[in-house]
This record gives sequence, structure tokens and C-alpha cells, in this order.
Amino acid sequence: MVEVKGRKIVIDPGLALGYRRYGLLPHPAQVAVGEQVRRKIVAALEDATDVVMSHFHGDHVPLPDANPYQLKAQQVAPLCQKVRLWAKGPAGLSHNMMSRKQSLCKVLGRELPNAEGQRDGPMAFSPPVPHGEPHSKLGTVMMTRIEDEDGVFVHASDIQLLDGEAVSLILAWRPDIVLADGPPIYLPWLSSEKRASAWDNALQLARGVDTLILDHHLLRCEEGLSWLDRLSSETGHDVICAADFMGRPRCLLEAWRTRLYREMPVPDGWHDAYSRGDTDTSAYRDYLDLGELRPGMVLEGKVKSIVSFGAFVDVGLGREGLVHISELSEGWVDKVSDVVSVGDEVRVKVLDVDLEKRHIALTMKGAKQPD
Repeated sequence: MVEVKGRKIVIDPGLALGYRRYGLLPHPAQVAVGEQVRRKIVAALEDATDVVMSHFHGDHVPLPDANPYQLKAQQVAPLCQKVRLWAKGPAGLSHNMMSRKQSLCKVLGRELPNAEGQRDGPMAFSPPVPHGEPHSKLGTVMMTRIEDEDGVFVHASDIQLLDGEAVSLILAWRPDIVLADGPPIYLPWLSSEKRASAWDNALQLARGVDTLILDHHLLRCEEGLSWLDRLSSETGHDVICAADFMGRPRCLLEAWRTRLYREMPVPDGWHDAYSRGDTDTSAYRDYLDLGELRPGMVLEGKVKSIVSFGAFVDVGLGREGLVHISELSEGWVDKVSDVVSVGDEVRVKVLDVDLEKRHIALTMKGAKQPD
């Protein structure tokens, strides 16, 4: 969502979890995050002035035939009656995507006009560019440029940095901030030549903008984080993921799906029951709550247990955080029990959150204790 010059622009109001990855359906913790994101999309649409659809894949648009983990077009149709719609044109659309577009028009009760190559106030739209490499069976996408007095933002999702001409077009727009899709390095069949091409294109793009946000396909594996950080180090420019930009913890739920199943086993039949509405994600939402924590947050908690190296504090998220003995006080502490006891109400500050391991590091330093 971008707010500029009296306009609230929502780009690609869709959500989808990979239906099967590693042979597994979405973990309920992922589903819980998906529920929250759907609510945020709906809230953004309630007072949007413009809606942009870069292409018609299921994770970018609301769907007339949504599965339980996607955003239903029927849910958002009443919110899209008065907004200005800007959509990808027919060039490069497969038969299936053209059918999806027509079905979406029917549910919305409106046409989705071709915006490719057009300008309107602060917004401009690209001609079709490849979804990934040129001539891919995935077709083409539309990029969006938004300008105000503070600078230029470009949305270039799903280009995957596999086409040099798309990167050149972005740079010709002279952006300050670019949000783009990184290469799908999680795919074992992505050749070394294509990986090298994506890296070269990424170097060119990163050196030409103040802030480059890379996400989506790139972060479907943990290697993507190393790729991102190496790019930032090599160029000396601000290269980050979307979570970094928003000040949130990095949370690679797609990459962690197998681990989530191992750490939080899912009962047989859960997905069928969820599809019928016979169960919900409440038992898994503490994982979502952990994702809301940020370093520096001050929380109220209760000491649950004491060990030689620190105290475990319940901060109400279904997961206890650790205050290491060195973080109990500004001064030297010989024994944990010299500072706290089980049952004590304490005030703690978040030092770090490891979503992958579900660990919370806390400190009592700088957190004024309750009387």
C-alpha cells in the first residue's frame, strides 16, 4: 500500500500459501499468519482509491475460486466498486490466466482495464515485462511507478531479476526505492547461468537505487537471506527484504514448513476440518504473536523458573523468554536467586527474537521494574 497526493494505492491485493511444499500442506502457523494478512488487505481496501493488479497469479489477486488459504474475490468485491482499477493487459496471458481475469471481472461486476503503458497523476505503468526469464510460460507482468515530492517508488514483483531489459526499464524510471522479486534460487532446476544472470542484474539494480527491497521467490529458502546480505555487502547499498523495511523480524515460513511440522505436529485431518470450518488456528497463533515482537519492546511478565544461567519469564505468548544472568541487573550477579524468584512480576525488554528456533532473548536492564 502506498499513500501519495491524496491517493491510497493498493498493489496486488492477493494472498496464497504454497498449496504443497516438500509434500506438505501449509502448516497451521502459516495459515494463522495468512488469516492476519487477509484481514490487513481487506482493511486497506476499505478506503483505497486505486487498486493495481500486476498480473493474475493466485498470490497477487483475490480469487473467484479461492482455496481455504487464499483471498476470496467475493469477500472484497463490495470494497472494489468505487476504486480506480489498473490491471495487466492481455499480452502474455495464458488461457488459464485470461479465464481467471474474466471470472474476476464477473465477481467484481466491473471490467479490469488494461493499464500497461499508461500514466495517471503520480502513477505510471510499464509495458509488459517477463515474469522471470524472457518467453517464459509464466507470461508477463506489469510494473508500477509512483512519484511524489519525496521521491520515486517502483513495484516490480515477479520479474525475478532474470531479464536485463526489465531492470534497465526500472533504472530509466530513476527510482529511489524499488520493491522487486528476487530469483527463485530454491528451485533445483534453476541453472547456474540463470543464477549468474540474476546476480549480475541484481548488482546493476542495487547500485542504481538508494533502497532495493528483494523478497517473494528469493526468500522461499534460507539461502535467499545470504544472497540478499551478500548483495548488500558487495554493493555497499541498502539491500533488504520486506520485513527489514517494515522493521519486523525475518520470518521465512515457506522455507521453514518442514521444521514447523516437526516442532509443532499437526493432527491428522486438521486441514479438512479447517476447510469445513470445524477447527481454527487458535492453537498455533502464539507463533504469529512472536512475529509481532521487536527488539526494544518492553513487556510485563512473570518469572516461571530459575536456572543457573538465568530466569525464564512468561510474557503471555505461549512461549517463555530467557533473561540471561548477565541481563538481570546492571551490576554483577552471583546467583539468579539474588535478583528474582519464581512468581515475581517483572518488566523486561526484548533483545532478540529467533522465529526459526522460537527463542526470545530478554533483559531487565533499562526496564524500570514495577513497585
